[in-house]
Amino acid sequence: MSFSEQQFVEQITRNETNRWLLEVLPDLELPQGTLTAGCLFQTVWNLKSGNESDWAIKDYDVFYFDANDLSWEAEDAQIQKAREVLGDLADKIEIRNQARVHLWYQQKFGSPCPPLTRVEDGIDRYLIACTQFGIGIGSGEVYAPDGFGDMRNGILRINPNNPQTELFLRKCKEYKTRWPWLSVAP
Repeated sequence: MSFSEQQFVEQITRNETNRWLLEVLPDLELPQGTLTAGCLFQTVWNLKSGNESDWAIKDYDVFYFDANDLSWEAEDAQIQKAREVLGDLADKIEIRNQARVHLWYQQKFGSPCPPLTRVEDGIDRYLIACTQFGIGIGSGEVYAPDGFGDMRNGILRINPNNPQTELFLRKCKEYKTRWPWLSVAP
């Protein structure tokens, strides 16, 4: 059975935190603001596994893109502004300006990252292809460059846009401890 964008949105919004974030984050007016990463695909995996929709979701990632000021201070100002809106949930939300990623990526992950030009460029670099999802804050537009099939079926493939085998395998192992039905493609 194929899995549609409509089914994806219906499932990710069963996670009350995702739904609430999509309602309140437009107030922050983040340029290209996008809810992304584990809070989306892990919600789908949780529902497929019979878990609560937010089970074992460690954080909620919000990307934005602002090339006008690449300083940490400007990004931190957005994080602090969000803290006022998010209250107690703020500690579980990671807000990152994708225009700054190339400044810190190599130090954190051990390989260079070219300067990104939009939020989707950051999503396109996720280690696992079936995890590349974003939903526009305010627009509700879904970004799913590899579609929904592998995500729905739990097939973990290395992303050819960011082929870091060791990090990929580590991430797969971590996911498989929580969702044992996942499989790693050769």
